[in-house]
Amino acid sequence: MAKVAFLGLGVMGFPMAGHLVTKGKHEVTVYNRSAAKAQAWAEKFGGRTAPTPQAAADGQDFVMACVGNDDDLRQVTIGANGAFTAMKAGTIFVDHTTASAAVARELDAEATKRGFKFIDAPVSGGSAGAENGVLTVMCGGDETTYARAEPVIAAYARMCKLLGPAGAGQLTKMVNQICIAGLVEGLSEGLHFAKKAGLDVNAVIETISKGAAQSWQMENRYKTMNEGKYDYGFAVDWMRKDLSICLEEARRNGASLPVTALVDNFYAEVQKMGGGRWDTSSLMARLQR
Repeated sequence: MAKVAFLGLGVMGFPMAGHLVTKGKHEVTVYNRSAAKAQAWAEKFGGRTAPTPQAAADGQDFVMACVGNDDDLRQVTIGANGAFTAMKAGTIFVDHTTASAAVARELDAEATKRGFKFIDAPVSGGSAGAENGVLTVMCGGDETTYARAEPVIAAYARMCKLLGPAGAGQLTKMVNQICIAGLVEGLSEGLHFAKKAGLDVNAVIETISKGAAQSWQMENRYKTMNEGKYDYGFAVDWMRKDLSICLEEARRNGASLPVTALVDNFYAEVQKMGGGRWDTSSLMARLQR
């Protein structure tokens, strides 16, 4: 059992922090910008709440975070009343935010200067993966720190792996989002084509899902896409945030991402349709207009 703080109780963080209590048997203190959300979490899982990231981090062995973006992450770490001001030598900060590799390296350097450790550890699996404790966690940091953090992360992870030094976790998450963007667009176009061709969509998917076209997206999203239902996962607004990180990093490292850039534009069209909070499979709605 460890003493753990968790910062950020959104659709991902709320259940992740819960698994630290129920599966990990850790002593957990939570912080959230909305105190009511933190109190609701404490009532459900029995942990403690704190009024600031600094207060939450004080005296902990591990501090985990899952917030919105680079700016949010800086705010809860090095901002006023940030967690870094309370963390002691030997403690570990694990960041589950999907953020830039640059901010991961920045915070790793700041943690090193202050005498503690940092792991960037973005996750994949969506709200269902968080609820069920079966997330994929992509980590960047040093091996010794990772070896200490991995058993704690295991409370909500099905797969957890160290990919390289600080920033490698975020870069791997970018690869994940690049792949998903292309897959969802391809599936949307395939379903759209099948409908226009007058085929039985269920029969088509039952057949091709046993071949090379099979994917997680196909298995888990084709039915709701075919029914025009888009309330089953990661929101378009958040996907566009992630793709902007991918495209910015590609400009820096020289990678060519023509399909990713195109799909990002398609998601912009979905936003204009009022679908910013629809899930990422709503690329289908754009084709069905």
